[in-house]
Amino acid sequence: MRRTPHRRMLAATLFAACAALIPTAAAPAAAVQSARADDHDRHDLHTRHHLDDCPPGGLGPEVTARLDKAIEDVRRQADIPGVVVGLWMPGKGSYVRATGVADTATRRPMTADSYVRIGSETKTFTVTALLELVDDHRIRLDDPISRYVHGVPNGHRITLRHLAEMRSGLFPYSADPDFAHDLLSDPQRSFTPREVLAYGFRHPNTFAPGTQFQYSNSNLILLGLVIEKVSGQRLADFIDARVLHPARLHDTLFPQGAEFPEPHPRGYTNQTLTGAVADATDWNPSWAWAAGAMISNLHDLRRWAPIVATGTLLTPQTQAERLKTLPTGHPGLSYGLGIFNANGWIGHNGSIPGYETVTVYLPSQKATLVIMINTDITSGGQEPSTLLARAVTGVVTPGNVYDGAVAAR
Repeated sequence: MRRTPHRRMLAATLFAACAALIPTAAAPAAAVQSARADDHDRHDLHTRHHLDDCPPGGLGPEVTARLDKAIEDVRRQADIPGVVVGLWMPGKGSYVRATGVADTATRRPMTADSYVRIGSETKTFTVTALLELVDDHRIRLDDPISRYVHGVPNGHRITLRHLAEMRSGLFPYSADPDFAHDLLSDPQRSFTPREVLAYGFRHPNTFAPGTQFQYSNSNLILLGLVIEKVSGQRLADFIDARVLHPARLHDTLFPQGAEFPEPHPRGYTNQTLTGAVADATDWNPSWAWAAGAMISNLHDLRRWAPIVATGTLLTPQTQAERLKTLPTGHPGLSYGLGIFNANGWIGHNGSIPGYETVTVYLPSQKATLVIMINTDITSGGQEPSTLLARAVTGVVTPGNVYDGAVAAR
């Protein structure tokens, strides 16, 4: 039997969901009733795509079989309804798999052409946009946030760099119990950036700027406001013109509300007032804004991974600043400017009620990995997308096993 979580627990789990790097506290994983392992044979879709940089024939029957088993084992053990995995390794081959169900009621199969909410992967787009303003000489990374946004606690000492690298010390608004209650009481509610920041600003800062790492969505909301102030455009419009268009990401968008292109899977969460599993597909992601509101698909995320990891849209100098990753307190994981290095894999992951994603690039092998799932319900205290990424990389890159999880503080 599930216990009804109190408001502080709700705040902690919601913070973890959008933070994406930070798993929720260990709790019984809620079963997503219809996502049973025996759906596998009926709803499995497995294809291997021949792409420009990948030879035909995939990764070979032995590796393919090991990947099939690793993915299906995690899907069953973590009770994940539907999974999409894409892996591209130039010189070796590629692997694309969609398995499980997109809808636990109708048993509609998961498909590789699905759109999903990408949660905190939005941060890679927001920070790329910010860094383009750096390259335009319109802002500097070491400018204080107080120059652009008034009312930030200790804002005269917190720089844009501190915000982008999660070292500001600002309390994360998504960890505030009242915010969690207000959101989960009305998931269709539209929040403004200033409204969500107010939940965090009522708390004292947690440490002096630059002295520690703490994942905080408040940081990215502020960077979104900086982009709007300096550019004179809405954040969504600036990202579309300066990031999505030049990157040719035609299926990636920053929604204004709860809109969601088809096809998309239903998304399942236990981040509810009662702790019961709910369908979060049409929840309004405005509360996550610059920190986690965007939508994409496998094709675009596959394209985005090397772009963000290698700095295609930025000057070499600015990309070098971005990749100066610092320790997070979790072995094998360091964090830079809106990007992480997880044992060699560079990129980000994302989690928002109902969905999780991982989009990472391994420069040493020019390999790209994308994972998309339709639940954020933890398994054994771990995010299911992390479990999948760890299993996949354990098969194909045993010297670089992904682990994108750090402990909440």
